Amino acid sequence: MFRWVMQWSVVAVVIVAGGVSSAQPRQPGLTLAVIMTNDPTSNEIKVYDTSTNALVQTLSTGGAGGVAGNARGVKQYQGDLFAAVNNGSSTVALYRRFGDRLRFDRLVTTTSAPVSIDFGNDHMYVAGATTIDSFVLDHNSVGGLDGTATLELATGGLPPNGSTAQVGVVDEAHVLVTLKADPDPGTVDVVALDHGAVIGSSPTAVSAPVGSLAPFGFSVYPDGTALITLAHSGQHGLFRDGAFAAVIDSAGQAGPCWTTRVGKYVFTANTGSQTLSRLVGTGSHVFLDNAVAATVATGNPLDVDADGGVLAVIDHGAGQSHLSVFTYNAFGELTPRGAPITVSVPDANGVAIMVARSRADS
Repeated sequence: MFRWVMQWSVVAVVIVAGGVSSAQPRQPGLTLAVIMTNDPTSNEIKVYDTSTNALVQTLSTGGAGGVAGNARGVKQYQGDLFAAVNNGSSTVALYRRFGDRLRFDRLVTTTSAPVSIDFGNDHMYVAGATTIDSFVLDHNSVGGLDGTATLELATGGLPPNGSTAQVGVVDEAHVLVTLKADPDPGTVDVVALDHGAVIGSSPTAVSAPVGSLAPFGFSVYPDGTALITLAHSGQHGLFRDGAFAAVIDSAGQAGPCWTTRVGKYVFTANTGSQTLSRLVGTGSHVFLDNAVAATVATGNPLDVDADGGVLAVIDHGAGQSHLSVFTYNAFGELTPRGAPITVSVPDANGVAIMVARSRADS
């Protein structure tokens, strides 16, 4: 009798334990596309479900928008953290993901009007009109400012208003900031880091190649090379070890400005041609794999982002902003997912794809 009771007790424990265990893992949720309305008075973000193109949320950024001529005005980190620039308020709005919703977390103040954001090296980096700031990142929570430096043109002096294009992490010791300053060729600032924090010394200011104009959007490969658009001269450049290693033209695609990387492929949004191109960069060369990988019929494409098999691009056309969603495969082939979404604001700026993570607390 005692043995029989013990056996059933063990079975009961196993069943209960099994029930608890099976309840723990959370299935990944929605893949979200998050954009910024960029309203100069009451800035907001809009959250879309990329499987249905349905609007999920509209949330205030707690500040004023108004940024233009930039890339990466919004950025996500590990599917859990989202940031958007309040250019008119000199703040960055931060949000955390809980399930399939975002919640406003806090505002951080920047040393100049914020333009572009990136994450890496346990930090958030914000390039502004005249400065770059670093904020410490702890368990996907942004802390205080721990470094700042003044941006510089290769010809000397501060960048004119509207010159700052994008910030991006290259490796543990450097980030890049692109500066366009027509008719000057433009500059790539190489900013030094110390344990992830921006060092206060002047960046190394590298001129764009002779005959080119406006280094703008870029994507970085794991080997530290960056594929940078030279927007106003219709070119693409490969930047490595503090210098441009190669330059090619855009095969007639006008205004290559914004980029996103998917494995070996880099997609560029060509605002003058209403197209997306697909390129491949190596340590020494850039190759145009497909000049027209997709078209954007509703307007001039702007910022673009991709992750988890989904690519999204913002455009402006006929006084409206639109969000177009594509899927991509292993060969970088794009397929539209539904009709473009009319955002119903004139100057939406920035898009980020947030793929759900398997976390019980997210």
